[in-house]
Amino acid sequence: MPLYSVRMRASRARPGASGGERPEHISGAERIVAGAEVPGIAADLTRRALGHPKGLPDSIHISVEALDEACLLRIPALPARALPCPDAATGLRLAAGLLREAGVPRPEAVIDFLLNAPPLRGAMLVDADTLERLEPDRERGVRATRMDMAEGAAHPPSPDGKHHYREAAVLAAKVCAAPHMVAELCISDDPDYVTGYVAGPGLGYVRIQRLKAAGSPRGGRVFLYRGPREAVEDTVAFLERRPVLVEAVPPPPPFTERPQSTGRPDSLAFVEEELAELKGAGLYRHVDVWESPPGPHVRQAGRELLELASGDYLGLAADPRVTAAAAEALAAFGAGTGGSRLTTGTLPLHGRLEAELAAFAGSEAALVFSSGYAANVGLLPALCGKDDVIFSDALNHASIIDGCRLSGARVVVYPHKDMAALDSLAQVHQGRRRVVVSDAVFSMDGDVADLPGLMEVAARHGLITVLDEAHALGVIGRTGRGIREHFGLTGRGPDIFTGSLSKALGADGGYVRGPARLMEWLRHKARGFVFSTALSAAPVGAALAALDILGAEPERVARLQANAAFFRARLREHGVEAPGETAIVPLLAGDERVAVAAAEHLRAAGIHISAIRYPTVARGAARLRAALRADHERDDLARAAVGAATALTRARTAIPPQSPETRRHC
Repeated sequence: MPLYSVRMRASRARPGASGGERPEHISGAERIVAGAEVPGIAADLTRRALGHPKGLPDSIHISVEALDEACLLRIPALPARALPCPDAATGLRLAAGLLREAGVPRPEAVIDFLLNAPPLRGAMLVDADTLERLEPDRERGVRATRMDMAEGAAHPPSPDGKHHYREAAVLAAKVCAAPHMVAELCISDDPDYVTGYVAGPGLGYVRIQRLKAAGSPRGGRVFLYRGPREAVEDTVAFLERRPVLVEAVPPPPPFTERPQSTGRPDSLAFVEEELAELKGAGLYRHVDVWESPPGPHVRQAGRELLELASGDYLGLAADPRVTAAAAEALAAFGAGTGGSRLTTGTLPLHGRLEAELAAFAGSEAALVFSSGYAANVGLLPALCGKDDVIFSDALNHASIIDGCRLSGARVVVYPHKDMAALDSLAQVHQGRRRVVVSDAVFSMDGDVADLPGLMEVAARHGLITVLDEAHALGVIGRTGRGIREHFGLTGRGPDIFTGSLSKALGADGGYVRGPARLMEWLRHKARGFVFSTALSAAPVGAALAALDILGAEPERVARLQANAAFFRARLREHGVEAPGETAIVPLLAGDERVAVAAAEHLRAAGIHISAIRYPTVARGAARLRAALRADHERDDLARAAVGAATALTRARTAIPPQSPETRRHC
């Protein structure tokens, strides 16, 4: 029996952006039926067009087309489930989680893209990773047509006579059967219909009870694509021209079930509320998955990016000599140490690394920890207690701040690099033991501590001095030996240094270095050392090899410093302030939303620079933070400078300033 596609499209004229008129889509629907049913179906669809909440159309177009049954594809329906939610904000958060589950790396950006797009007759076809629009006609969109539910499955219509669920389930099944399709997001443009859905080949069809406020005409569809550009035409052809019947469409799932993993939803209601606040304030953080080793170019979500966010300053993390040393240590000593350093965890490699670190940087001894964070939160509580005072720079890194808090000491925060203020505070605040602690290179601003001034104040008041050189070792100083070499200090330096093996040395772990007797004391007093499983052999072997390379190839440090100067100069040529003097280059945005939007613009252009926001920096001090590498090419840095300037300008233009009232509540 011949089959026919009966399609209805209803529209009305509205003013165009450049004068004249353009059609506004009101309604559309489709059925695939036998010839005898065509007149009745055409009449039903016409009545539907005349009763749409968006108003009466100026024109109703009914098309009837005979189908080539040899090309007819029968596909199974997607498994269906329903998620209840009290409001649209919750529904959109659920949609974002489902898109992320389907493999979309930036689901909130996809949702924003849909909600801010102009009305379309069809759907947007969007690259799932870059958010680039791929449909041939951006005013029309992609029209998924020539589809219906196979016979034998009858579902009751909605109270208004429409088959919202049936039609959506059919469309979702066809979309997910199209080549290179990752997911679909649908928010109805029917003002009276607030339910929407997310669908994906591995996700199924998931109805979400509320994705918009009642009465809102905003809505649309996004088809998310991941594949070669030359295959887009085939995907569009499947969606628009391949006839499809969807079999075994299940009944609509009720909105009475709770998501399976919620546990005790009432007791955790605050989680959803606070996540919503973070998203509204531009403070929500995504976890990206990187598919290649660190380098000047990396792969993320299937595409190559120019990387300007990594702390692998000297390009040693993937150096063959470093990875070979890690592999050799792994083969010799196994994947884990099986105990703390004081039980079964100490390997010959640990002692060798501690000796070589101390010798390279000019200390008597060193002690290796599992991370740079662990080094600070191990050292400071060991040094100080409730009767002691710690003076801490206002821009110190979080691990220093947490170490200060855990110590129980009185913590006195002095203004950033203000030695006169530190001098005055040291006169006032007395304690059994007094410590001044500072980053050597400040990780968010890229500036260098005033070590000569700090040492002068410390000597005058008898302060113990602690410098965190996580971003200084291998980065500043003529041969990368850090802040003492940077300032050319030959006399007494800071008493204690902490640092990281995961930045310029390209490995994992952290350390404390200083007097040998102090290291012996810390082996008994630093809880992070005493009670943590020892750092495994592979990163220790890698760090040893990296340290050897740093000592033998100081030209890497020179290239890093030259690249940083070049990048700052190019930024200034394009009107972007570039403060600091190290491999860390902050590009100030102020508004958290501007920083996030600028980072998204850059990523779309194939450049990765992190958006840094509260609580990493103060509210209203958000920024892009570029981190330079010794192996960056000048052409790439010049391109990144132009991209950053353009991205910041676009983001500031697109995002209105937040009111003080809004900022107070974020």
